[in-house]
Amino acid sequence: MSSLAPDTAILGSAAGAGANEGGVWAKSFSLAGQTALVTGAASGIGQSIALGLAQCGANVALVDRNEQGLAETAALIVPTGRKTIEVVADVTSAVSIEAAVARAQAELSGPLTLAVNCAGIASGCAAESLPESAWDDTMNINLKGVWLSCCAEGRAMIAHSKGGSIVNIASISGTLVNRGLLQTHYNASKAGVIHLSKSLAMEWVKHGIRVNSISPGYTATPMVMRADMKEHRAMFEEQVPMERMASPDEMVGPAVFLLSKAASYVTGHDLIVDGGASVW
Repeated sequence: MSSLAPDTAILGSAAGAGANEGGVWAKSFSLAGQTALVTGAASGIGQSIALGLAQCGANVALVDRNEQGLAETAALIVPTGRKTIEVVADVTSAVSIEAAVARAQAELSGPLTLAVNCAGIASGCAAESLPESAWDDTMNINLKGVWLSCCAEGRAMIAHSKGGSIVNIASISGTLVNRGLLQTHYNASKAGVIHLSKSLAMEWVKHGIRVNSISPGYTATPMVMRADMKEHRAMFEEQVPMERMASPDEMVGPAVFLLSKAASYVTGHDLIVDGGASVW
């Protein structure tokens, strides 16, 4: 049987679920007792997801290069009663992210089974004027950083033979071109994240590892609230059927779903969460 066969102890049958008053499905969304790692956990979507995973029962390793932001996220997690550690690391360094994964497994007392890679940067510039250094920085963090993180996480999951689930944060900018935004470097990096996730899903399915991505639409993160985006924010809301930007918290539910046993047959998928922006 495939290593991705459903866990019948959790999913059960429809009849059994009825007898249990829906308890089976409540359990399928639980992350209780699992060890998770979140990159980009110091702010924005990464911070919200890290807190959400803890609220759903996971012990969470917080990874970022922003030490102060990590401390703020950890303080939010403390009331949940879950274990958490702060790891200052550089996702563009294989050595650094490998050490972060090792610390997660050692200090949170469990094999790594969940990972969310949120670390990323954004900037705006016309393609013909974009400095080569800006292209390199964006690709190194947004794409190479996700690749290195996935590889470190995947190796750990393969080694302990318990499988796992990885979610990479991409963007609708990896699927469509945002009207008026001059960000070819960012768009290309996020398109790479989507296809990287699909490719890893195929490679690691035999190890019981699911890999998916989430493509947020316009979300009120520090990146979107930066000064050069001011003129675009009102336009965002006009262009979205729901007529507003998302909050970072609205990415937590999609991430929990993809990580949990409720998504046991979902791999290689890019989940667009954009308030309907991509429908027109």
